[in-house]
Amino acid sequence: MQETRRAARQRRRRRGLLVGTTTGLVVTGLLVCLVMTMQPDREEEAGRAPATAVADSQRTSPPASPERKPSPASPSAASATPSAGPTTPTASATASTAPASASPRTAPATSSLAGRIRPKATYRGVATVYKAGTGDGACSYGPSGDMMIAAMNTTDYETSKACGAHVLVRAANGASVTVRITNECPLPCAPGQLDLSEQAFAELAPTSTGRIAITWSLLSPDTPGTISIRYKTGSSPYWCAVQAIGHRNPLARLEVRTGNGWRQLTRTDYNYFLSPDGGGCGGAIRITDIYGERLTINGIALRPEATQPTRVQFARH
Repeated sequence: MQETRRAARQRRRRRGLLVGTTTGLVVTGLLVCLVMTMQPDREEEAGRAPATAVADSQRTSPPASPERKPSPASPSAASATPSAGPTTPTASATASTAPASASPRTAPATSSLAGRIRPKATYRGVATVYKAGTGDGACSYGPSGDMMIAAMNTTDYETSKACGAHVLVRAANGASVTVRITNECPLPCAPGQLDLSEQAFAELAPTSTGRIAITWSLLSPDTPGTISIRYKTGSSPYWCAVQAIGHRNPLARLEVRTGNGWRQLTRTDYNYFLSPDGGGCGGAIRITDIYGERLTINGIALRPEATQPTRVQFARH
């Protein structure tokens, strides 16, 4: 009986060990499954983390921009403290150049109309002398009653844009003379050079000198009289060339009125404005000087070679 009870106890002990082992295996399996199930989630989280970090950096970078904006808004402060500029060199450069870039936008349109010869500018060059004859020249004005005239070098002549300009010429000896541009001085005349009539050159130095250093500048003289208009020989309703004579200030443009409005004509090197198809010939004419003043002229007949006076003149500057 005692042996029978001992055997029974051993069988119960083995069943308990078996149940415990089985239970441990089940629990272990469940833990392994749980770990494997959660592993992809961690990989996904790891993949999203850098993207989140980039997004965060993009969201936080814009506030740096407003911090840099105040310096261009106060250029005087930036220029007053140049030592503070190294941290924002771009902002400092923008502030210092802003006034220069703002100047052309606020300047009158005349600065772009003037071309090479500009008001209130002084030019250096040489004066030479030529026999002007009757005073006619490349500007096609015809004979001149006033021989205080000059030929402008080709560069500054600028396709007849200098024609009719009044120029004050000064020599190194203090002498000066005012001349009107009626001709072109071709190469080798250099930029800044004026070829003066003998009468005009004699006001500065003996004509035998032949060549002297000068400075010159544009004038807007107190010229009496009004502007005249002339159509070129051969002009008709199908082709015409028109010029203005006696204008106080250099011309910037000449326009004619057509059925479609004002039409700007092309300037020729012989100082006529050309309408090759005749559009606007014989109608109203509008002229603009380099200062931007615009004059409208009516009642000019299409009569070739007739110098027709008007009642208008540009203002003095």
